[in-house]
Amino acid sequence: MKIHIKPLSTNKLFQGRRFRTPEYDVYEYLILQAITSWKPLLYDKMTFIFQVGLSSKNADLDNCIKAFVDILQKKYLFNDSRVYRIEAQKEIVKKGAEYIDIEILPFLE
Repeated sequence: MKIHIKPLSTNKLFQGRRFRTPEYDVYEYLILQAITSWKPLLYDKMTFIFQVGLSSKNADLDNCIKAFVDILQKKYLFNDSRVYRIEAQKEIVKKGAEYIDIEILPFLE
């Protein structure tokens, strides 16, 4: 179903300034440490494929993707406007076994 209404960005959805939590700062640090040696190929137009292991069936799959992409932008100095497709799948795992896996491919029109 195609709905002809302009999608709103996160910036348009919230009024005023949002502040990062200390938990976000720790998460960013841990992700940056985990990807230190990763050298992904980046393309003019990209497809991101995510597999996310979450320990709660009630966890929203889409909520964890934005922060992760923002951290990748910071590390690899690209603009996420170059991401033309995102595929994501949630897997329920035991508490303590959570993960996020990403593959970056060229976007094929």
